[in-house]
Amino acid sequence: MEDILSVMRKRHSVRRYKNVPLTEEHARLIEDEIAKVNAQSGFSIRLMVDEPEAFKAGKPHYGSFSGCRNYLVIEGPKKSDELAGYYGEHLVLFAQSLGVNSCWVALTYEKSKVTKPKDGNDIYVVIALGYGENEGNPHRSKPMEKLVKGADGAPDWYRKGAEGAMLAPTAINQQQFRIELLDGNVVRAKALPGPCHIIDLGIVKYHFEACAGKENFTWYEK
Repeated sequence: MEDILSVMRKRHSVRRYKNVPLTEEHARLIEDEIAKVNAQSGFSIRLMVDEPEAFKAGKPHYGSFSGCRNYLVIEGPKKSDELAGYYGEHLVLFAQSLGVNSCWVALTYEKSKVTKPKDGNDIYVVIALGYGENEGNPHRSKPMEKLVKGADGAPDWYRKGAEGAMLAPTAINQQQFRIELLDGNVVRAKALPGPCHIIDLGIVKYHFEACAGKENFTWYEK
């Protein structure tokens, strides 16, 4: 991918899509990346291409979406909400690097149209994919000091990670998370109460980690 922070800045939630399938090349590249993620994570993420029923692409503005006929099904082991966010966001940013737009979707899709999960798995969310009628709009962010403790005077890697975290998509754009630099190079990321807050934490941690560099810190574990 191109510089990950540049991809994060370009990527915005898109709900209005051109009513077309993904190109064969883009579908192949995304499928290949999904296979890598599933092998690493134990998830069973799937790409659905040219499948209009979940978002009823033929009906304008169904669930505030239009034209969406491609999506990811984020399926994985039960009680893996944070990892669903983490690995799902990796795929979102990979797709964006190809010029494929996206939107995380927890409720406004036809669940009966999505294949049931395997035994022992849950479907956490789906992610709309496609070519947007536009590139979407940047979300408004809370000030850094509201989300990240100790950024002033912190190492450069920590500030870069904080910048990435502030660009993370969150449910209803609530940004219900806090990040703090502890002793040494230990970083604590905490989810605050809110809708999909554990999935959101996984998304935020992916953004922070990708920008800060995994080699520069370790996550605080309870």
